[in-house]
This record gives sequence, C-alpha cells and structure tokens, in this order.
Amino acid sequence: MNKRTFLKACTLLGASAPWFSYAKTQTVESLASDEDFWEGIRGGYKLSPDFINLESGYYNITPEATLEKYFQHIRKVNAQGAYYMRTVQFDNKKRIAARVARLVGCPEDTLVLTRNTTESLDTIISGFPWKAGDEAIFAIQDYGAMQDMFKQVARRQGIVLKVISLPTNPASDQEIVDLYAKAITDKTKLIMVCHMVNVTGQINPVRQICDMAHAHGVEVMVDGAHAVAQIQFKISDLNCDYYGASLHKWLAVPLGVGILHVRKEKIAQIWPLLAEEGVPLTDIKHLNHVGTIPVYTDLAVDDAIDFYEKLGPARKEERLRYLQNYWTTKVRAIPRVRLHHPADPTKSCAIANVGIVGIKPSVLAERLMKEFKIFTVAIDGGNIHGCRITPNVFTTPKELDVLVKAISELAS
Repeated sequence: MNKRTFLKACTLLGASAPWFSYAKTQTVESLASDEDFWEGIRGGYKLSPDFINLESGYYNITPEATLEKYFQHIRKVNAQGAYYMRTVQFDNKKRIAARVARLVGCPEDTLVLTRNTTESLDTIISGFPWKAGDEAIFAIQDYGAMQDMFKQVARRQGIVLKVISLPTNPASDQEIVDLYAKAITDKTKLIMVCHMVNVTGQINPVRQICDMAHAHGVEVMVDGAHAVAQIQFKISDLNCDYYGASLHKWLAVPLGVGILHVRKEKIAQIWPLLAEEGVPLTDIKHLNHVGTIPVYTDLAVDDAIDFYEKLGPARKEERLRYLQNYWTTKVRAIPRVRLHHPADPTKSCAIANVGIVGIKPSVLAERLMKEFKIFTVAIDGGNIHGCRITPNVFTTPKELDVLVKAISELAS
C-alpha cells in the first residue's frame, strides 16, 4: 500500500492508530506541505461542492467526527429532558470549562464558558467599574461589536474613548506598543487589544502591551477570538487581565460556545451582564448567568478538543501558516494588489487580507464568488479595504491556485 492509499484508508482521524503513527514519523515542517496527509484530513469534512470556502474566520466548519458526537449529545439531552438540566448540566459545564482552561493555559477558577467573544468582552466593558471621565483605548481595526459597547458605555457613563489605528506592516513590535503607550493618560483605565486582528490576521505583541500598560496602572482586555486553536499560546504568559474568545472559530466547536477569563483579583469588581445572586463576588461564576441554553453544544467542546489535540496544535498552526504564505507570496508583487497584512511570516498565521486598487472590496468579493466560485468576506473600514482570505486545514493548494489566478486576472 502506498502512502496516498494508506492515508485515504485512515481518513478523518477515525482510524486513529495508523493515521497518528504516520503523523508522528514526520516533522511538523515536512508535514505542512504533505498534500497526501492533508487530503486525508480534508476527507473528514463534508464541504459544499458549489464554491471554494476561504472564509473560515467567521465560523469554522465542524469536522464530521465532532459533528456526529454533537448529534449524540443532542439526543442524550433530549432523552433526559429536565432531568439532565436540573442534575448534571452544571457539573458538566464546570468540567468542560476546566479542560478548556488547561488548553488555553490559565487557572481553572478564572475561566467560564460563554456563548461567544462578544458576550465575553461586552461583559467586561459594560461591567467595568467606570467613573465619568475615565478613558478607554482601542484600535479602529478592533471588532465592531466591542466598539459599539464602548460607545454605549461612553453615552451612559461619560467615559472617554481614544481610538488608535494599527499599521498593517509594522517595523517592529515596539511600534505597536508605543502606539498604545502614547495614548495613555492618568485617566486611562482599560485598553482593549486584539491578540490576532480579525480583519488582517496580524498577531499583536500582547505580552509587551500588557507589561507596558500595567506599569502605568492600566488594565488590559484581550480579544482572542481568532487566536484559540489557530496559534499556540498560554493566557498565563500574556499577563492580561481579561481574555475572551469564541470556540466555534478555530477550535471548530458547533456554534454557540465562547470563553471568558478574568484574572482572579479582578473578578469581584466586574458587574455581570446578567444578574446571578447567591454567588460570591470573588467567584467567576457570578459573571456567568446565561439562562437556558443549548447545553449539548458545551458537551461538544470535549470532542472538538479531542480532534484538535489528535491533529496536533503545532501541525495545525504550521499548516495554516504554510497555506497563507503559499498564496500571499504569489500575489504580493502583482501590480495594483495590496496585502493588508504583515510581511513578517511570524506575525500572522492563516488569515490575510487582499485588495485591488480601483476595485471596491464588496465588488471584489462579489466577482470572486460570481466569476471564480470563491467565497470570501469584504472588509471596507478601519483603514482596511480588501477581502479577508481565511483558509483552513481542509483547504488545498489547488484551491489557492484558483485564488491567485483570480487576483491576477482581476488586477490586470
């Protein structure tokens, strides 16, 4: 049996022993470009044949192995009904949250499951102990939902918002740190920073920003929506005060699960988004009242982590970075093409953003879909004008060749 036949035979992680044995014999670097291997991984997904999906940034398609377990959880909860909801629901949620805490590298008693990044970070923005005249700093490239919450708090509580703009190709990490530092005054209380900028894929120097901010007595909230399970890190290494993320993105959990981490000594000062009486203010659970929700989605987190760990965090990150570099290096020098994205390959992973001079992002996205059957998302704001391109582990270089051809033709 040749390698291609072997890998097809153990596609999807289902025949895990031979598949995993093969993966362990390869270096992370060599496996990143091993198309036979990744064809086997692709075989574990059901993908639409109607278009090339290069928009994994909004929602990562769930692999079939996880999806089947998810359906089992739905049936189990449905069969038990209120019995499940009134007995083991909360123990399971606590257990799963503890496993996620170990995955992202923070104390178990500082992390809870939410429904998405927006809920997590809006809890902090709305619940922060603001006083009139306090200042908050964020970037114009940050996610719109959190910017909207800051604006609402500014109207209600009289805080002052200071908005910076991030360079897409910074000369150094220090350039980014200095941008935030120059905006700080003695009234600054909170900085929001993206771990990975959602519209460009830029990885920010979070630890350096946090160290600088803390030296000024300023707290830092990190938007990690795109970082969890795309790149390897530990929250404890970042030295941030708050961290929010969505698990339906790069961890590929079915829709509806996020996380909120709050530094232990900061928990008591935050007002919850939804009230939870009877829980000590020092317990992060007082920030985690969510009402009746689809709890079977929480159960699927276990299965998504199993898939991710079997695939291998280092293997996944290396493959995603390989795919991004595969197409960006081919289009970077094309006349009229603009990459809104760091040239340094260590400062990004899967996500990049491409624009063409003279073509509006909405028109570019429409033409990519209509003429080349490539689905992307147009970004036209925050000083970024292009289409976000987000491949995944199921994406092939042949599909990216179609993208390169499309960009080349449209730019000419």
